[in-house]
Amino acid sequence: QVHLVESGGGLVQPGGSLRLSCAASGIAFSIRDMDWYREAPGEQRELVAAIGSGGGLIFADSVKGRFTISRDNAKKTVYLQMNSLEPEDTAVYYCHTRAYGLEYWGQGTQVTVSS
Repeated sequence: QVHLVESGGGLVQPGGSLRLSCAASGIAFSIRDMDWYREAPGEQRELVAAIGSGGGLIFADSVKGRFTISRDNAKKTVYLQMNSLEPEDTAVYYCHTRAYGLEYWGQGTQVTVSS
């Protein structure tokens, strides 16, 4: 059974940083592309960043230069380092992958950027 468990969300002031983690189980992690999405109130869920099994990276324009994504295959964990956070980054952040012909999502972690 595939599980994705996010952690690391919280309340942070504008300009601050957070690191999100997503621990995966039940999948051959090293061969999977891993993604971070976010969903703000009243908005559609959007792709924030993706890291391929070979290390290729994709970032949404809104986070380029501020967010980085990385993975530790030994720990089956993907990270999202978020710097220079802005109120517009407030959202629930979800870990996502595709495996065995299906899509899998974590439960989400809330990130709130506010003074």
